[in-house]
Amino acid sequence: MRLSRRDTLRVFGATAAGALLGRSGAGASLEPLLRAIPSSGERIPVVGLGTWSTFDVGSSAAERQPLEEVLTRFAERGGRVVDSSPMYGRSEAVVGEIAAKRGITAKLFLATKVWTRGRAAGIEQMETSERLLGTKRLDLLQVHNLLDVDTHLATLRAWKEKSRVRYIGVTHYNESAYPEVERVLLREKLDFLQVNYSLAERGAEKRILPLARDRGVAVLVNRPFGGGEALRRVLSRPLPPWAAELDCTSWAQFFLKWILAHPAVTCAIPATNKRAHLDDDLDAALGRLPDEKLRRRMIEAF
Repeated sequence: MRLSRRDTLRVFGATAAGALLGRSGAGASLEPLLRAIPSSGERIPVVGLGTWSTFDVGSSAAERQPLEEVLTRFAERGGRVVDSSPMYGRSEAVVGEIAAKRGITAKLFLATKVWTRGRAAGIEQMETSERLLGTKRLDLLQVHNLLDVDTHLATLRAWKEKSRVRYIGVTHYNESAYPEVERVLLREKLDFLQVNYSLAERGAEKRILPLARDRGVAVLVNRPFGGGEALRRVLSRPLPPWAAELDCTSWAQFFLKWILAHPAVTCAIPATNKRAHLDDDLDAALGRLPDEKLRRRMIEAF
């Protein structure tokens, strides 16, 4: 039988969660982990929120209410990094409208991307993103999937010099692009790199993550569950008993803690439109992370 993520949280999470609470007295007393952005020293929470697919919805109450709950809860729990893109349909507008309605725009670290060709089209798109997200200065602008990367990085550098954006970077989600990602990292001065990395997609750990660390570039991790495939492979199985050594109560936390233990990773950005899943993801920033020996054991378990 193929269990849903919610079923697994309920069936397999209860015992481990009880053990954690029994040890610590109150799981909520644990402080979420923060990591520094290398180029500035600013510290951000290690679990953020992606918006691909999940925030691309209409304006009806039925479509918006779950997302209002997610984004409000995210801010309540100290979440900051929200990542979007013009490629993600209505996601930027939905994030901006909900954040304004709930009065939390200033609490968020708003990251988006430029995804078009040509300087003029790029500027127009970035200005539209500012308007949709409800801010006059974005925290992070990234060149999405390296599309027309040289053109847009020139604009992003100019915007950063004028304080129109705080940080700049590039993104990709596919290992086939790593050679070009590497070339950009070597020749450009960037604040952020966003790249796919998970127990199911480990290619970035060979050259990309070490290079980002050497170059002082913060790393946002997309596809932390391998596009969902990694979770689907394990949801019918109980967590290994030794996962309790990591204060780990679910497979989602198992995957995220493995990612966050890599020294090059600054923040993972799982996407969800369910409050229960959001809380589960954010709990990965609480408690212990695996050392290298335990990370290898986690690979074997997966």
